Amino acid sequence: MRRLLDRLEKFAVDVILERRAGRRASILRTVLQALSYLYLGIITLRLRLFASNVMRRHQIGCPVVSIGNLTVGGTGKTPVVEKLARDLILRGRKVAILSRGYKSTGRKNAGGDHSTVRVVSDGGALLLDSKTAGDEPFMLAKNLRGVAVVVDKDRVECGRHAISRFGTDLLLLDDGLQYLRLHRRFDLVLIDSEAPFGNEHLLPRGTLREPPGNLARATHILITKCDGSDQSLLHQRIRQYNRHAPIIECRHRPVSLQDFATGEVLDLSTLRGLKAASLSAIASPESFEQGLRRLGVTLDLTESHADHHRYSKREIERFLRRCERRGISCVLTTEKDAVRMPRLMNQEIPIRYLRIEIEILKGHKHWETMLEQLLHHPPPRIDESYVSMSS
Repeated sequence: MRRLLDRLEKFAVDVILERRAGRRASILRTVLQALSYLYLGIITLRLRLFASNVMRRHQIGCPVVSIGNLTVGGTGKTPVVEKLARDLILRGRKVAILSRGYKSTGRKNAGGDHSTVRVVSDGGALLLDSKTAGDEPFMLAKNLRGVAVVVDKDRVECGRHAISRFGTDLLLLDDGLQYLRLHRRFDLVLIDSEAPFGNEHLLPRGTLREPPGNLARATHILITKCDGSDQSLLHQRIRQYNRHAPIIECRHRPVSLQDFATGEVLDLSTLRGLKAASLSAIASPESFEQGLRRLGVTLDLTESHADHHRYSKREIERFLRRCERRGISCVLTTEKDAVRMPRLMNQEIPIRYLRIEIEILKGHKHWETMLEQLLHHPPPRIDESYVSMSS
């Protein structure tokens, strides 16, 4: 059933992005376009209800920074969250990350705690696996020591839990642009330089979660996946929707290669001239594959699955057999994929993943100014009623 659902999801994505032709695909796109008008009405009404205070935004006594995007996936949000958390920790803030835990499988916390909030990391140790936590929260928790990571659909509850249990004084709301229930100090909105507004259609016909005009809510705009080329045309379009938010240009910089089985860290120079295969289940596999080629890899075989796909042992073994038949010496994947892969015994072809970090190319001053403003925010007010209820 899971494999069937993944295939249907991949088919739908191919139709939306117009990779599929034919009568069936055309009819489906027409139906999805009609549904997009309904979706637009729903999100417009929701925004108006929050703007008029009919629906309430919660202030929980602690500065919140939202990191999100207008489109569905593919902007490279997780490395941005990681960089922001590291920079704030280095400056003395006690940070927690709040995540929805997309496609995770929830369970009750240990110790008789019946809260639905799941603690992925208390800042010192990993407490959940990637299946229970979700791949992105697990990856952030694994890479960020000193940062608590908590997961729940109710991010207000998440934030209160982090403040009362871990003494958090600054919260990062992962994928938070559309989560309006939690009041935030800053709204960082990421725009992919390669596909700034997706395919220009709203869900479900397209990949836009909101109309481009809603970029007006952003306090800071990060253009991701830049390569140093001129982005002035994109700047001009952004300014049509938001005239004041600082614009920061950044790129996703590969820093190392890590062996999935052994944990050995290898230099990126080992990729030059390597005959390899790529395996991924992310929103933009083409971007990952192009990045590998830029690093000098000869990709002899590529395979991609629906975003957030959780691999089975049989799938990995089957793919490795295909690689053996083609004389491929290494399988390359993303770090996000690696946390969703099962461990294999005695595999002859190594699986390795890229460690990616964010590098700011333009707008360093805007980034530093934002950090300084967050450093001088007063400490959180502890909600005593929440402490007594949850203790």
